Amino acid sequence: MEKTLVIATFNRHKTGEILAILPSLRLRLRPLSDFPGAVPAVEDGASLEENALKKAVEAARFTGAWALADDTGLEVDALGGAPGVRSARYAGETASPAQNSALLLASMAEVPVQERTARFACVVALASPDGKTFTARGTLEGAIAGAARGANGFGYDPLFLVGGGPRTLAELSEKEKNGISHRARALAGILPHLALI
Repeated sequence: MEKTLVIATFNRHKTGEILAILPSLRLRLRPLSDFPGAVPAVEDGASLEENALKKAVEAARFTGAWALADDTGLEVDALGGAPGVRSARYAGETASPAQNSALLLASMAEVPVQERTARFACVVALASPDGKTFTARGTLEGAIAGAARGANGFGYDPLFLVGGGPRTLAELSEKEKNGISHRARALAGILPHLALI
């Protein structure tokens, strides 16, 4: 019988990336939004690991199926690692991605090019209905551009220069991004545990 793996997010961009990155599995992948009454977990953890685990554990308990969740943060060295775990809420609890990006650019306005280093970090968590948990972490080094560029991706992608090079994540094709991204690296680390389902 085909088993279900719940993707514990309501973010359609994130769901799409996870589905595109994961290899063909003998699992039925379903977003949490497929389950009536499901609500997003409150992301009040002090770290990406805490948030990812909370989302996966709550989704597994609610659905009775194994659940996969991630939490991702942009860590900017010149800002002491901010926005970090608060990346999605950098400009406020209900801020849009555009508002978060605008605040980041404003915060970096006086930072010289050579000091704009940053990285994306992603933690993927896997949880079973009976409480087993596993995590894996992936990072992607880069730098913050002076202005948004590119029409692909989402969130801070148009501001993130991959490896500090000339192109932002939003200027890469979906296939290029999914081959190198922080999320792809974290998912690669969790793959051995998916075999347990």
